Amino acid sequence: MSILSFDAALPVIFMALMGIAMLVYVISDGYDLGVGMLMHRATEAEKDVMVASIGPFWDANETWLVLGIGILLIAFPKAHGVVLGELYLPVAFMLIGLTLRGVAFDFRVKAKDSHKKSWDRLFFAGSTIASVAQGWMLGRYVSGFGEGWNYPLFALAIAAALPMAYVLLGASWLVMKTEGDLQQRAIGWAKTAWAPMVVGLVLISMATPWISATVRERWFALPEMIALMAIPLTTGVLLAAVRALLNSRIVRGPLAWLPFVLLICVFVLGFLGLAYSIFPYVVIDRLTIWQAASAPESLKFILVGVCISVPAIAAYTAFAYRVFRGKTGELRYA
Repeated sequence: MSILSFDAALPVIFMALMGIAMLVYVISDGYDLGVGMLMHRATEAEKDVMVASIGPFWDANETWLVLGIGILLIAFPKAHGVVLGELYLPVAFMLIGLTLRGVAFDFRVKAKDSHKKSWDRLFFAGSTIASVAQGWMLGRYVSGFGEGWNYPLFALAIAAALPMAYVLLGASWLVMKTEGDLQQRAIGWAKTAWAPMVVGLVLISMATPWISATVRERWFALPEMIALMAIPLTTGVLLAAVRALLNSRIVRGPLAWLPFVLLICVFVLGFLGLAYSIFPYVVIDRLTIWQAASAPESLKFILVGVCISVPAIAAYTAFAYRVFRGKTGELRYA
C-alpha cells in the first residue's frame, strides 16, 4: 500500500475503531443499564443478586464509551465539535445518569437497611436517565440533527425504544446469570419487554428512511435493496427465536445463554445497517470522515497509542468476563 492510499485509509480505520467501541459499549453497558431499570421489580434479596451479576463488569463496560468518544475527539475534531455542540444537553443528562449509577452502586454496599432502598431508587433512576439520553442522542445523530417537528419526534421514539431494548438485554443477561425464582422472573421480564422492543424497532426502521433522504436512497435502490433485505429478515428470525426460547423450558437449563447471544446478534445487525446508512459520513449529510479527520501525521501518531490501548482494554474486558463467568453467587462485601 502506498503512502497516499494509507493516508486516505486512516480515517476509515479510525471510524471503524470508533464504531466498534460504541457497539461494544451499547451491548455491554446496555445489559447492565437494563438490569438497573429492572431493579424496582425485584425483591430486596433479588436486588443483591442482580447487582452482583453486573458488579465485576460495569466499570470495564463503560471504558468502551470513553474510548469511542476519545477517538471522536482526537481523530475527528471537526465532527466532535458538531456532535457535542448539538447534543450538549443530552450528554449532560447521560453523564448525570451514569454518575448517579456509580454513586448508588458503591454506596448501597455499606448503606444501612433504611437507606439501601434510596440508593436502589437512585440506581434505577440513573440507569433510566442514561438510557433515555442515549436514545435521544442516537435519534438526533441518525437524523443529521435536522430541524422541524418530525426530527424531535423521531428522536423521542428512539429515546423510548432504546431503554426497552436495554431492558430485554438486561433480562436476558439475568436469565443467563441467575437461577431459581429470579431466573424465572427474569424470563417474565424479558417476555414483557420483547413486544414493545420489537414494535419500536419496526416503527423506527420504517421511519428512518422517511426522516433521511440519504438513508432512503441507499436502502431502496436496486439491486442493493435485494441484498440488504438480509439484515431485516435475519433480525426478524433472531427476535422470533428469542421469543420462542423464552417460552420453552430449555432456557432454564444449559441453553440459558442463547437468548442473550441472539440479542447481541440483533444489535450487531443494527450496527451494520446503521454503518451502511451513514458511510462515508461521520455527521450525516454534513461531514465525511475525510473532511472531519485530523491530519494524516496526527492520525499516524494516534494510531500507535490506539494499537497499545485497544488490545489492553479488550484483554482486560475478556479477562473480567472469563474470571467471573458462570452463574452469579451470593453477594458478599468485605
